[in-house]
Amino acid sequence: KGKIKPYLVNHIETLRDTNHDGNAICYERLLSMLEIFDDKLAQRVFSEIDIRYVRDFDTFLQKPRVSVYTSTKNNTRTVQRNGCAGNTRLVYFKALRAILNKAIQDGEAGQNTYPFGKGGFEVASLAEITEKRYLKTDLLDIVKTTPSASDTVEYARNLFLFSYYAHGMSFHDMAHLTTDNIKHLEGGKYIVYKRIKLINNKNTKPIQILITETLEAILSAILKYKQPIDNYILPIVTTQDLNSAQLYRHIVGKLKKYNARLDSLALELGMPDVKLTSYVSRHSMAMQLQNKKASREVISQLLGHANLDTTATYLDSFETNVIDEAAKLL
Repeated sequence: KGKIKPYLVNHIETLRDTNHDGNAICYERLLSMLEIFDDKLAQRVFSEIDIRYVRDFDTFLQKPRVSVYTSTKNNTRTVQRNGCAGNTRLVYFKALRAILNKAIQDGEAGQNTYPFGKGGFEVASLAEITEKRYLKTDLLDIVKTTPSASDTVEYARNLFLFSYYAHGMSFHDMAHLTTDNIKHLEGGKYIVYKRIKLINNKNTKPIQILITETLEAILSAILKYKQPIDNYILPIVTTQDLNSAQLYRHIVGKLKKYNARLDSLALELGMPDVKLTSYVSRHSMAMQLQNKKASREVISQLLGHANLDTTATYLDSFETNVIDEAAKLL
């Protein structure tokens, strides 16, 4: 049967060629980690990726390790890394399972040594419950009503609010919005788009966001800080003529700066214990709707989720005051 490394390399190249850059990076990270774990990976055939191999890989991922980085100027630095937590290992094993499934479909691998079937390695068991990343109502109100003294941080605050009022739109989706996404429909002016991570799924439905006066005012505040290039709606992308891979890396770089400014905003607003990130606006929107009795089906549609299970991971907790009120009913 086929060898796993060339098959994986070819899959990564295909993803790059078809503009699936996020998925390509995921498989690149898997390949890199497998090469660190297994110095004979280049010779491995699929039948060798059995239950024992997978368990050994999982043990390796949990151990601390040393990484050596070489810069473009050939300067090296050594970084001591902790072992991977369950959710990080979950990402690696989902990718490994997916590539094995694809190889079986393509006739490059067989079923006999498949490590993830019934009685095999349980990928789902790696999932860990993470702390919910949302702002409680009182803190959210502070973010809504308190401008920053810094122009760059105020820009980040308005991007945060744009995401919140645009149904928790992700940073990557915000970055890709163009004037083509503005539609005049019967109910008014809307942003109509498909989520970047789901855009190639056949059953993905467009999300429609009514441009309210509040959203219009936030957009105006953003544009006072910086004007977008080309036909982008927001000034997140600042470099022209990028190919798909370059654009992805460009947006990731902008996201890092955005999160750093949100961190500064949290400190400025007196929230030193709050980890304010791009995800918080999305989660906060969902939690606000749940606390105001919106149905999970409605919240799921607003978030653009493919199923309610994904929505449930956002909403399996309530604000403390909601729990306290419920306790009074006992």
